[in-house]
Amino acid sequence: MKVLTVCLGNICRSPMAEGILRHLARERGITITTDSAGTSDYHVGEAPDRRAQAAMLRKGMDISDLRARQFTANDYHTFDVILAMDADNLRKMRALAPNAELAAKARLIMDHAPTHPLRSVPDPYFGGDAGFDDVHAMLTEAIDALLTDVTQQR
Repeated sequence: MKVLTVCLGNICRSPMAEGILRHLARERGITITTDSAGTSDYHVGEAPDRRAQAAMLRKGMDISDLRARQFTANDYHTFDVILAMDADNLRKMRALAPNAELAAKARLIMDHAPTHPLRSVPDPYFGGDAGFDDVHAMLTEAIDALLTDVTQQR
């Protein structure tokens, strides 16, 4: 299975989601290919935000190897599941889809956590360190449920 996580700049939420996804999949013995991207080109080539890296390291996950890239229409052909952090980025992603069938691969990551009160993962970029910890908790809840679904479908 190949999973892509997507936010705006690909330096906060989506690399955190990718790091959590690869960590939890490895813990569960699930073979998965991960990547992350942003709908903008603001940070192409940059490492994740230092606060995102610090929040992840506090949980035992290193994402310093990741580099930002921009989401492209070709991602629909490469990935099985494409997870947007919020409705605005989902809309931008779907606008690039080559057709409706491929556009259906893109959905909100929080759809995997239906009991969570928020449907969109807030962007912690302009806030403090606590926002990154909150994002980590949200993403962990959604990714844990996603991997449980994957395991049950096998």
